Amino acid sequence: MFNFIKKIGSSKSETPQQKVALDSAIDKVLLGYQVGATSIATMVTGLERDGDQLTLDLRLPHESDPEAIQQALGQLLQPHGIHTIHMNVRIPAPMKGEGSSLPKAIPKTINAMDTHGKSAVSAGNSTANIEPPITKAAPTQASLSAHPRIRHIIVVASGKGGVGKSTTTVNIALALQKLGNRVGILDADIYGPSMPAMLGVDGVKPELENEQFVPINAHGLAMLSIGSLLDGDNTPVAWRGPKATGALMQLYNQTNWPQLDYLVIDMPPGTGDIQLTLAQRIPVTGAVIVTTPQHIALLDAQKGIEMFNKTNIPVLGVVENMALHTCSNCNHTEAIFGEGGGEKIAEQYRVPLLGQLPLASGIRAQVDKGQPSVLVDDEFAFYYLSIAKNIETNINKFAKPVDDKRIF
Repeated sequence: MFNFIKKIGSSKSETPQQKVALDSAIDKVLLGYQVGATSIATMVTGLERDGDQLTLDLRLPHESDPEAIQQALGQLLQPHGIHTIHMNVRIPAPMKGEGSSLPKAIPKTINAMDTHGKSAVSAGNSTANIEPPITKAAPTQASLSAHPRIRHIIVVASGKGGVGKSTTTVNIALALQKLGNRVGILDADIYGPSMPAMLGVDGVKPELENEQFVPINAHGLAMLSIGSLLDGDNTPVAWRGPKATGALMQLYNQTNWPQLDYLVIDMPPGTGDIQLTLAQRIPVTGAVIVTTPQHIALLDAQKGIEMFNKTNIPVLGVVENMALHTCSNCNHTEAIFGEGGGEKIAEQYRVPLLGQLPLASGIRAQVDKGQPSVLVDDEFAFYYLSIAKNIETNINKFAKPVDDKRIF
C-alpha cells in the first residue's frame, strides 16, 4: 500500500453550509479528474475529510503513477481549501501470464511527500512489507452496542419510492411522542430529504456545539436531516455511494442526541449502500416496512424484508398505506391499489400487520403544510396512534443491551 501526504496549506474552521459546499467541490474534482480514460471517482473505495485534510482510499490500475496523481489532485483541491491530502493506494500487480500461480507483487509503503513531491525523509528509507490478508469480517448487528442515550432505533423502510414512507415516518414519530416517549428523527434519505419540510422547519440550520450538531427542535422531536444543511430546496445531492453512506454516519455519530426512547430513521427506498451500511454500523432495534397493496410495491417490499432478515435486523411489522379510498362526494369506498396485500405479506413472513392507512388527500395536505395529521390531531391521527401502540407492544423483546461503559 502506498501512502502519500502532500501539504498544500493551513486549515480553517467551517460552518455547516461551508462543509456541504466543500464536500460538493471535492466530488466535482474527483468526478472530473481522469486516470487514463476513466474518472478517478470510480476508483475511490473510501473517502474521509477532517477539516482541511482529505483521506482517499484508491484502487488504481498497475500502470498508474500515484505520485503524479497525488500532486495533480493537490493542485486541483488547493483552491477549495484542502490543505493536506492522504492517499492510500492499492495497485494490483501485472499479470504473470495466463494461468500463472505466482503471487502478486508485494505492496510497498512509501514515505510521506512534501510540497515539492520529494521524500520528506532521507533517500533509501522506503520499505517493502507483506500485508496480511484481510480476515476481519464485516460488523454484524449482534456485535454492535446500543447507543448510550438512545433506547430504541427504528428504521422505516420500503422497497420502492412513492408508497408514502416519509409521511408514515413523521406521523409514527409524532404518535410515539404523543404516547409519552422522547423521540428523535434522523432523515437518512440523503438524496431526497423531506423531513424538514414535513415538520415545518425547512430553512432552519442546526447549531454546532463542540464540533457536534445539535438536533433541530421540531414540535418536540429532535430532528436532523442532510436537507437542513443544504442551501435550498433545489440543491441536488449528487453523491456516489461511499459519500452518501459517509454522510449518514456523520449525521448519526456527530450529533449530540439527547436522551431518547426512540430514534426513528427515515430510510431511502431500495436495498443499496445506505441500507447495508446502516445494518453494519448502527444498532437497530427493528424495521417497519411500508407498502401499498399494489402487486409491484409488494414485490419490492418483500426484497426489503429479505434484506433485513439477512442482516439480522428484526422486522417489527408491516404498514399498508393507501389501502382504501372513500370518495368525498358519494362516500363510496374503493380499494384503488388492490386489497389484502399487506395482510398477505405479513402472513408470509410471520410479522404483525401494524396498521392500514387510507388513501386520503387530507393526510397529504397536512404534511405539505408542515403540520402532520398527528400533530394537528385530525381525523386520521388515530390510525398512526394505533400503529405506534402496536410497535410499543412488542419492541422490548428486540431491545439491544446498553453498553454503559461507552463514551462519546
